[in-house]
Amino acid sequence: MILLQSHSRFLLQTLLNRVQNLEKSVELDYHWVEFDDVRYHVQVSMKNPHILLLSVSLPTPPLEAVFLGGLPFGAIEAIKAAYGVIVQILDPPRDGFNLTLKLNLSKLPPDEEYKHALLVKIASVREVVLGAPLRVILKYLASRTVAPDMDHLVALVHRPNESFFLVPQQAEKVTVVFPMRFKDSIDTVLATSFLQEFVESRRTAGLSNAPPCLWSHSPPLELKGATDDALSANAGFVTFGKKLDRTVWNLSTFHAYVNYHVKCSEGFMHTRMRRRVESLIQALNRAKPDQEKTKKTAHTRSFKRLSLKDSCTNSSS
Repeated sequence: MILLQSHSRFLLQTLLNRVQNLEKSVELDYHWVEFDDVRYHVQVSMKNPHILLLSVSLPTPPLEAVFLGGLPFGAIEAIKAAYGVIVQILDPPRDGFNLTLKLNLSKLPPDEEYKHALLVKIASVREVVLGAPLRVILKYLASRTVAPDMDHLVALVHRPNESFFLVPQQAEKVTVVFPMRFKDSIDTVLATSFLQEFVESRRTAGLSNAPPCLWSHSPPLELKGATDDALSANAGFVTFGKKLDRTVWNLSTFHAYVNYHVKCSEGFMHTRMRRRVESLIQALNRAKPDQEKTKKTAHTRSFKRLSLKDSCTNSSS
């Protein structure tokens, strides 16, 4: 199975090209959208070639998700901790975006390996921002404590108007619940089968130490108190008991991970069906009689019409 990369490949390539040609005065103005409706905008002006403006628009949060100043709680602190002095947060951000960062590329470290690692981290701004609340909870989990002033049920946005839930109920673990929604009925059936197999696979010997995973049609008891809209799921609910060694990114993109493999399975089945139909058509074509041979046989037969006189002659003889 394939896990999605945390960084935006196009953003990383743009940053690398800009750093390699920092002395050249060029103007950049890029807009693009990535999965789950995360939008990016990169700008570089001719006057300041070493300054790059990066704006990010996040998925529209549902009502149950808590946003502070257009960002998930803990996002500002996470950005400062991840990027340091090379990044400045502009307030307010550009119109239509949740966050605008001013990058001073001249302050990048001289060490090439460290520079590349930092650029990859900048290209992972989506994971840094959307995963900030989960990172706060996991930090308390690492210290075996429960975050103070934290609700018993925390909703985190990961898709437009959709959220998943964290239940920091104990000092040693946190439960994560994903309501799984799919628009297409075929995707719903495939996702249900995929998630059930996801649960069963943990029973194998090699995965016995993996975090527990549960699937059910109805919401688990941990989601008591959530709104009906937040609990509307046509592919059931997946519950993880997460421990310290799991990453924020894998949780933030779990729905995209399932959706990717559902689409791959659907494409594989369509390919198998097309091949089967083609083989049946070939079998039918082989069963058809050879038209040319049939015509040739029909033309080689000859019949002589006998007159009445010939008939009488043959009879007398």
